[in-house]
Amino acid sequence: MTIRRYRIPPSEDCGDDRTDNVVPLRTEPRPTSRRPEPEPLWRQVVGDQLRAERTARGERIADVALRAGVAPQYLSELERGVKDGSSEILAAVTGALGLSVLEIARRASLHPVRSRFRRSDGPVCLAA
Repeated sequence: MTIRRYRIPPSEDCGDDRTDNVVPLRTEPRPTSRRPEPEPLWRQVVGDQLRAERTARGERIADVALRAGVAPQYLSELERGVKDGSSEILAAVTGALGLSVLEIARRASLHPVRSRFRRSDGPVCLAA
């Protein structure tokens, strides 16, 4: 805690320069309210599951993208949670991995939140 000292001007009856009339001012930091940690976006959790399945199988993005009929760049964006794939795209990608959309959704709903989603310290702006 930092204490600032403020000198009160001497009154007429007390013309000396005593320090017993110094008033400390409190400058404690204001308590900040702890915001609950933001939940991850669905596309991030699904992307994590897609990447986990692909890497567990030892496959490259290019190979899965070719079988799914999407561009490798787009599959990479899906895995990183940058793009929100349509149901048709998710069906194609999960089919290329030998899974169903339902299975990926089930895994995503059971998957614990990883620390990479806890990086936001402020508001999040979502644009359509």
